[in-house]
Amino acid sequence: MSWFESFILGLVQGLTEFLPISSSAHLRLTAAFAGWSDPGPAFTAITQIGTELAVLIYFRKDIARIVSAWFRSLFNKEWRGDHDAQMGWLVIVGSIPIGVLGLTLQDAIEGPFRDLRLIATTLVVMGVVLGYADLRASRDETGGKHRVAKQRKSLQELSVRDGLIFGICQAMALVPGVSRSGATISGGLLMGYTREAAARYSFLLAVPAVLASGAFELKDASEGHTEWGPTIFATVIAFVVGYAVIAWFMKFISSKSFMPFVIYRIVLGLVLFALIGFGVLSAHAAESAGG
Repeated sequence: MSWFESFILGLVQGLTEFLPISSSAHLRLTAAFAGWSDPGPAFTAITQIGTELAVLIYFRKDIARIVSAWFRSLFNKEWRGDHDAQMGWLVIVGSIPIGVLGLTLQDAIEGPFRDLRLIATTLVVMGVVLGYADLRASRDETGGKHRVAKQRKSLQELSVRDGLIFGICQAMALVPGVSRSGATISGGLLMGYTREAAARYSFLLAVPAVLASGAFELKDASEGHTEWGPTIFATVIAFVVGYAVIAWFMKFISSKSFMPFVIYRIVLGLVLFALIGFGVLSAHAAESAGG
């Protein structure tokens, strides 16, 4: 991997990790369209550490408060009813599905799941799901001609059941093209949460999953042929760009809908189907075992 490739891929990772359009799909597609080798799941997992560091810094006050309250609740019963302490447990519960499925489906993640036809399918299908969820949220918020606006749930109302459902949605993002934020936000909107609540919990829920995945890949990469210089460079780029994207995205969703992302996903998926169908692009373009 050249330094230019690592710069572009780090930029793509930072730009797409927090938007509901799938960073893993865009890394795969960038390599395919540019004629580069597939960066592979190890590169994706390691560069995601950079974007998750951006989450840790952006939400540092929330995370510090949650971690502190959670630890106190382990030794002091009075803290167990605290919302932040409960949020700590809910993040742990929500992380279980992706941990179990990530280990179970590891071979598929590194192989069949990277087929561009599957990526095109998940881009379109999850685009439709996100669009439907967003329309429901908009209808609740604005009401209509014959109905009043409906109050949507905040994170204060998050239950163990909902936390687990959020986690199952997040686990779907093991398939490139689904999008971690897109799946969890869609799940949150369909369960009646506000856009901001769904996005905030989505970001918090991603921290343990992504850091654990990155650490796991770091262990394997240290025994392989990873090009550490370009990979670290891409991770730094992803961190800087990712932080800016989080700040913009949290402001965007406070007053805007997800429809621009829905349209983008569906159009990209259909274009990808057309390119593969007409033989312009191979479904296995740029694939390489260690990338």
